[in-house]
Amino acid sequence: MLKPLGDRVILEVEKEEEKTVGGIVLAGGAKEKPQTAKVVAVGTGRILDDGKKLEMTLKVGDVVVFDKYAGAQVEFEGQEYLVMHEKDILAVVE
Repeated sequence: MLKPLGDRVILEVEKEEEKTVGGIVLAGGAKEKPQTAKVVAVGTGRILDDGKKLEMTLKVGDVVVFDKYAGAQVEFEGQEYLVMHEKDILAVVE
């Protein structure tokens, strides 16, 4: 598995499809709304300017909400993931 560095997290994005009334299938990317994903790996935390470490608030298994264009897409062993900074996460779904 990939191991994120610093304050980065790796997300497994849930693919969404929506059918219109006419039966046309729209990919999840066609919608302009925040997306949800499951956290599959977290980094060790961010190092502050004074040298102290700020621990991560997210943990593996959390379901989070993020903006559509946030993060960097990577592919590993045939699976697509998003890598982004913890600060780019909008919310945790409880």
